[in-house]
Amino acid sequence: MSVTALVDGVESSTIPVSDSAVLRGDGCFESIRSYDGRLFELGAHLDRMEVSARALGLVMPERARLEEWCRTVAATGDGVVRVLLTRGDAVGAAVPAERCIVLHVPVSRRATSVTLLPVEAPWHSAGRDWALAGTKTLSYAPNLASSRMAAIAGFDDALLIADDGTLLEGPTFSVAWVAGGVLETPALGLHILDSITRRIVLSLTHDLGIPVDEGRFHLDQLDHADEVVALSTVKEVMPVTAVGDRIYEPGPLARALQSAFERRIDAGLDLAGLG
Repeated sequence: MSVTALVDGVESSTIPVSDSAVLRGDGCFESIRSYDGRLFELGAHLDRMEVSARALGLVMPERARLEEWCRTVAATGDGVVRVLLTRGDAVGAAVPAERCIVLHVPVSRRATSVTLLPVEAPWHSAGRDWALAGTKTLSYAPNLASSRMAAIAGFDDALLIADDGTLLEGPTFSVAWVAGGVLETPALGLHILDSITRRIVLSLTHDLGIPVDEGRFHLDQLDHADEVVALSTVKEVMPVTAVGDRIYEPGPLARALQSAFERRIDAGLDLAGLG
């Protein structure tokens, strides 16, 4: 797999072992989809990264320069542009300076559906306020551990739940489902990630005439769901065919949202990236 990377705007495939991302997972990131060299919702992703950086006390690179770095690596083609902002060298530097890493990773063949194992997530805020609630920090070890737990149990990924059974999100994606003709999804007040894909899908439901309920739901609510979908930059709108022992079929809502999302991609690609 070919990876194109810039470190502070200079082409490089390495960072110092003393970097705070390596030693302490101290930083934030964004993942932005590129289609044929054009970025989808670049501005929205960088706006969200500014929120994460501010919460961590980090200074973002100048916006125009960062956009240029993203477009430079995205020119490789289809894939995901990952932007990482670290605190710089965690040891050996008298005054640490932020380090910005921008890399483009080609997208491997994408699955057409996903199965999920409910996993308790005691590390998740689940609505409790704290300084980094809802931010995209680099400290994803607990989330990835839940994904490995799901894989060992024979599932594709995890669905995070609070200790009281409240539905939250996937380790790297949001979830929504249809129950009684209403699209339901955990509310941002639970401090799930304010997913760009989730935002777009919720805006599309208005045009499709689908009512939406954002709230606090127990895992048992999925007993009444007709369809479940996972939403993310990489997954886009992906049908969920199982949550634990609950089985679902991809249905008309998933197909309608997939088609509408594809049209939204065509309308929202970054024209500035074209020569």
